Amino acid sequence: MRRIVTWALSTITTLVLLMSYHTSTSSTASTIQASGATAGTGSKGTAPGAAGSAGSAGTGKGTTGGASGSGSAGNSATGLSFAGAAVPTRFGNVQVQITVVDKKITAATVLQIPNRDRKDVQINNRAVPILNAEAVQAQSADIDMVSGATVTSVAYIQSLQSAIDKANL
Repeated sequence: MRRIVTWALSTITTLVLLMSYHTSTSSTASTIQASGATAGTGSKGTAPGAAGSAGSAGTGKGTTGGASGSGSAGNSATGLSFAGAAVPTRFGNVQVQITVVDKKITAATVLQIPNRDRKDVQINNRAVPILNAEAVQAQSADIDMVSGATVTSVAYIQSLQSAIDKANL
């Protein structure tokens, strides 16, 4: 009798756990507003979501098709901005923009980063500032990945290399 009760309770517990497991099935790419980027107004060849007033990255929504990168993303008083290719991951797209002054990377920002759920936001809020600082410090795409954000780091490095290639650095 005890075995039957134990078996029934463990089966019910397993079913409840399986039914309450939340999976993320959204396939839309999300974008976030990058802070501190400089993209000029009215510049030619800007990617959707990358153009805005001087001092901000804009609030437009980039998509996989339209935000796959462009030549120069803007021309401001401080330098030229180059958007890398949007690199798709299983969590969403990653796209990096660099600002170049005198053939030196002065800023790196993200135009697209996965943010579908709280875990994406938590991981990327920690990883993106580290990756941005590493890119500026290294002046290349030869940067360390962030532990716990491997997928984002790999895609960030690929998009960063694309932006560097467009800037001819």
